[in-house]
Amino acid sequence: MMRTLRWTFFLLCAPFLLQAQQTQPAADTVQPGTAWTLKQCIDYALANSLQVERSGYTVENSKLDYNQTWGGMLPQINGSATYNFGWGRNINQADNEVTTSEQRTLSPGVSASVPLFNGLRLQNQVKQYSRSYEAANYDLQKAKNDVVLNVASLYITVVFDKEQLENAKSQLASSQQQYERTKKQVAAGALPRSNELNLDAQVATNEVNLITRENNLNLSLLRLKQALQLPAGSTLDIEVPQIDVEDLVLEQSRDQIYDVARLVMPEIKSADLKVESSYFGVKAARGGLMPRLSLGGSYSTVYNSEFETLTGLGYVDQLKNNRGHSLGFTLTVPILNGLQSRVALQRAKVTRKLAEVDAKETSNTLRQSVETAYNDAVAASKTYNSSLRQVQARDEAFRMTKQRFEAGATNYVEYQVAENDLFQAKSDLVRAKYDFIFKKKVLDFYQGKPLAY
Repeated sequence: MMRTLRWTFFLLCAPFLLQAQQTQPAADTVQPGTAWTLKQCIDYALANSLQVERSGYTVENSKLDYNQTWGGMLPQINGSATYNFGWGRNINQADNEVTTSEQRTLSPGVSASVPLFNGLRLQNQVKQYSRSYEAANYDLQKAKNDVVLNVASLYITVVFDKEQLENAKSQLASSQQQYERTKKQVAAGALPRSNELNLDAQVATNEVNLITRENNLNLSLLRLKQALQLPAGSTLDIEVPQIDVEDLVLEQSRDQIYDVARLVMPEIKSADLKVESSYFGVKAARGGLMPRLSLGGSYSTVYNSEFETLTGLGYVDQLKNNRGHSLGFTLTVPILNGLQSRVALQRAKVTRKLAEVDAKETSNTLRQSVETAYNDAVAASKTYNSSLRQVQARDEAFRMTKQRFEAGATNYVEYQVAENDLFQAKSDLVRAKYDFIFKKKVLDFYQGKPLAY
């Protein structure tokens, strides 16, 4: 059963994977204490998931890295202003004579520089962080998918336990009905006392089974509450979706499904973008070994209170008359900087190799998952058909045994064996039904098909 449940999350995840990119609803859009649909559980989990929130901040950081790198290509313009107050022996700027009078000077200025050539380091960094930003967005989508899959798995586990509970109730009701009938027959002398006692014991066994099913349902509901970050004491019930068994026809081969999956799965897109990012990272690091050429210029002026005393030129006149300009080129040739640039280049190359390995591993993991899902879907189809035939046969066998038992033509042991076989077959059919549907849906999930229920 646990192996089956591992696939259950695929049933409900697919309709919401595309929606995971859209705006999340507020946490108060669903009302605790009412029957929640799967969509409400998914939306609530996405709106309150710390994992998704953390991935969102990672995207923001990646965008800031990109903006910062892109901004490095723009001219740098800085303004400055220096105010000095001096006394004692100073050089008078008016006549370059030594004076002991008090002086106040103000020197405002503006400087600017723009990179002309830096070995294409900045251009490649922009491309590098652009890919990293795109990859972070796909990582966010993957984080949302993980939440969807986890909540869907827990949700469908609750559905499964609900159906098992109903099956246990049906089994208990049947045994209680048979017990009451047998009890009357024993009182009339038509059946031995042992039949009544055996049925009484069977009723007790079915009551224990019912309690076990109730505990399983309560536990699965608790786990779903925890995934939704709801308090354990809160009331939560889910709406059982109406799911019909579809015709399991696998029109695509394993390779065809895998080829489609490579185009739609966010983890593949993220891994490929990280490889591209690392490629531009190497080119940017190589640019650190190249000469750099920049253009710089400045504008400045000065005001001196002593000069105003001697010449009578005021604040505005001095700022206008003392203006100065400069324009020049700066060529920087890296010769020896503690091997920092060369080490940075080697580290960038290692990062590129790691990104390539990660991309191959991600691709292999997806391929293996598709192959496993394909084989499981084929096996699930056969298991479901076999379980369906088994229930039909067990149902007919129990009906005939029940008639013979009530007529006194067979003993209690045969009756009980037939009843237990029937309810076990029904339990197996429930499991096979969900397994059958889920493993078909996982193939649709890998192909990015929109599904609705």
